[in-house]
Amino acid sequence: MCAHILVVEDDESQAELIRRYLEREGHAVVMARDGRSAIEEARRQPPDLVVLDVMLPGVDGLDVCRVLRRESEVAILMLTAKSTEDDLLLGLDLGADDYMTKPFSPRELVARVRTLLRRAPGAGPLLRVGGLTVDVVRHEVHCDGLAVDCTPGEFTLLAVLAAEPERVFTRAQLLERMHGFDGSVTERSIDVHVMNLRKKIEPRPGPPRRLVTVYGVGYKLTARGPDAG
Repeated sequence: MCAHILVVEDDESQAELIRRYLEREGHAVVMARDGRSAIEEARRQPPDLVVLDVMLPGVDGLDVCRVLRRESEVAILMLTAKSTEDDLLLGLDLGADDYMTKPFSPRELVARVRTLLRRAPGAGPLLRVGGLTVDVVRHEVHCDGLAVDCTPGEFTLLAVLAAEPERVFTRAQLLERMHGFDGSVTERSIDVHVMNLRKKIEPRPGPPRRLVTVYGVGYKLTARGPDAG
């Protein structure tokens, strides 16, 4: 899959390394050295995916992520030298789809990009679970007839669950479906995606009725409607 990718990295040698590896995969790569120019470039020519460093001069990567997610559903892969889990999960909570800590293997980065660009594995073209519809071909979600904006990571998670409604998935199983066998992505990232999805697809505040927690096991997507008891 050839994609238009925006790489936002102020370290020139690191940026050049990323560019070379992505272009070998056949992607068209555009570079930005700071947060402000990254936002301007994304607005000028919307990318399919953004590789975004957290530590940037001026507007940092977290602020760039916040702006991009507010304006689009572009896939965002964050790069960070910060290794604490809370720092990494903050990026996911702002709408990033995946993250990598520095130093990293360029080949692993290419694999992560490939995963983010790929459609949800094993899903059919149109998945219906109660009032929820997931259109894998058009990359669209509708809930009770209303369009729902999902990040690529949220969409992939929802498509995996919708492909097998009522099945309980462990966090480890969901991670494998979304990222393969990648030990650097933690199970808490699944919890962040679930929390964000619930804000978008649950009919009202209170106990979740669609994206349900099975305590001690994991999550499942049910066909229960807004008025289910």
